[in-house]
Amino acid sequence: MNRRLVLAVAVFSLFAVSISARPFVLVLSPDDVLNSPAAPDGDGAATDPTTQNDSADWDEFGDSAYPQSEDELDPGSWRPIFEPDPLKPEPYDQSDEQYYSTVSKLIKSVSSGDTALMEEAVSEIEESASRGVPHARSVLGFLIGSGQMRKQNKAKAFTYHYFAADGGNMQSKMALAYTYFRQDMFEKAVKLYAELAEAAVNSFLISKDSPVIEPVRIHNGAEENKEALRKSRGEEDEDFQILEYQAQKGNSLAMYKIGLFYYFGLRGLRRDHAKALSWFLKSVDKGEPRAMEFLGEIYARGAGVERNYTKALEWLSLASKQELYSSYNGMGYLYVKGYGVEKKNYTKAKEYFEKAAENRDAGGHYNLGVFYLKGIGVKRDVKLACQYFIAAANAGQPKAFYQLAKMFHTGVGLKKNLPRATVLYKLVAERGPWSSLSRWALESYLKGDVGKAFFLYSRMAELGYEVAQSNAAWILDKYGEDSMCMGESGFCTDAERHQRAHSLWWQASEQGNEHAALLIGDAYYYGQGTERDYERAAEAYKHARSQSNAQAMFNLGYMHEHGQGLPLDLHLAKRYYDQALEIDLAAKLPVTLALASLWIRKNYANGFLVHLIDSLPEVYPKLEEWIDNVLLEEGNATILTLFVCLLTVLYLRERQRRHAVVVPAGVAMPPNPNELVAPVPN
Repeated sequence: MNRRLVLAVAVFSLFAVSISARPFVLVLSPDDVLNSPAAPDGDGAATDPTTQNDSADWDEFGDSAYPQSEDELDPGSWRPIFEPDPLKPEPYDQSDEQYYSTVSKLIKSVSSGDTALMEEAVSEIEESASRGVPHARSVLGFLIGSGQMRKQNKAKAFTYHYFAADGGNMQSKMALAYTYFRQDMFEKAVKLYAELAEAAVNSFLISKDSPVIEPVRIHNGAEENKEALRKSRGEEDEDFQILEYQAQKGNSLAMYKIGLFYYFGLRGLRRDHAKALSWFLKSVDKGEPRAMEFLGEIYARGAGVERNYTKALEWLSLASKQELYSSYNGMGYLYVKGYGVEKKNYTKAKEYFEKAAENRDAGGHYNLGVFYLKGIGVKRDVKLACQYFIAAANAGQPKAFYQLAKMFHTGVGLKKNLPRATVLYKLVAERGPWSSLSRWALESYLKGDVGKAFFLYSRMAELGYEVAQSNAAWILDKYGEDSMCMGESGFCTDAERHQRAHSLWWQASEQGNEHAALLIGDAYYYGQGTERDYERAAEAYKHARSQSNAQAMFNLGYMHEHGQGLPLDLHLAKRYYDQALEIDLAAKLPVTLALASLWIRKNYANGFLVHLIDSLPEVYPKLEEWIDNVLLEEGNATILTLFVCLLTVLYLRERQRRHAVVVPAGVAMPPNPNELVAPVPN
């Protein structure tokens, strides 16, 4: 690798099994790079490559003796309710048993709309929280923060989350980190997100990238996202049934993919490690190397089987012999940690990482970056480490973004930049075990359990997930009373529902959701669920416009044309209208009409047509109401149809009569006064 550090654009584009994540682009300039010596601490000595001493330096993800399970990384998770582990029939002590019993009751109440049952569950949560149970405090913070069965109190909710986080609840740490992040309190946010990102990385696979399970957006604008939902129907999905048929016919790749779907809970399938193991074993019998690698992962992590590092190394070795280069990362990891081998051997580990990197494997680049960053078996070289991390990040390796975030956080290798470190940590942290909430919410929605889906998306929204925020808001707008939204004393009133949807859309808009920003602008412009405020509407439209939203550009043009919340400026109005058409050709008709309106306004400032145009917004609702109440009645609609037919017949007869008139030669016909030439806008 070229030792000259070239920093241009690092693109974080993660791909799942047929699920693609939105790209995250990190632009680094030469100014971001510290011109520090190879070993800034003055310690350039290499670590003994065959040492057997403990290497806390290597295990930058914590001092755990082995890869931790999701239950260990996310204590208090609702996983035992939604994905019970058959191998752990009695995993809880008495307080945990009571906690999960109460949460089950809470989830049942929002599913059925039983307000009495929910009141009982919330009272039990309060009692547990008063006894200092961290996970109960976390749930109570969520309920009070969103005003469910208790008066909404953000300060009180923050206090509950603070003490829950202090007790080890990771989801409360996510909620606190997001609260700090929204307020630009980066010094506090970065510490929490660093810890959360570390836990997330510890849940990743040791040999290859975990598939990106990005939360599915259940809506596309104002409509349901039917295509995305179709692909998430699990065993009912036609594509999955075809894949299953191919697997049953002996297709090893199909077997591997089904195992992958069950292992991670992809495509709307309920996560099932036992089924995953069964399909991987069948695929291995057919010689599929990727299934061999995954068996190595399963035995290393103890997912659905008893942890066995010796077997893990055997399976990874078999995969490597089939030229599956990512498996070298898992083998190198085991040699670094000393698992399943006689002793730790950094030289052997480095050889394996280099084999992976030489074959363009992102994990190999990442692991070599860690070696050079820490000086493990090599002379410490931060610049070279940074090169490796950027190469890994460009290939979609999330661990590399974690390391780049640490560099920005600590000022090692890259200039200290807390806002950038916070954003990168947040990106990685959102891939942690708590992201399972999205999978459970989607499963509930697809089963028609809107109340449960809304409750789970709301919990996830509190943790800072933009997709969950927009999904929860959309459910409120789409389903109204049927959303099972719980308010301060039972089902949400219209005011509570509008206020909550407004809050969720606003949070989503802050994180770049252009549709959310547009809806916020509409809410302020029309006074829906809030007081009418043209200036705040313009602010929201500008935010949506920054995301290249044609509708927002059109709205800004309209507000400049009429001087609503923005200065009256016809030239700026025309510029926004033109930009709307450049972005979306479907806007041609409204933009043409708007430009015609501008032409009339410019040339006939106080004329009758200008007053007529300005009165249309007031006339339109009345006209719409008249059409709904009068014309759409069955009898009136029939009369209207006959009237239109009569006018059509009269028009055609008049047209025929005119064409029959003979015009003398040399006599010009007068222009038809009904044939108007559309004005050409300036």
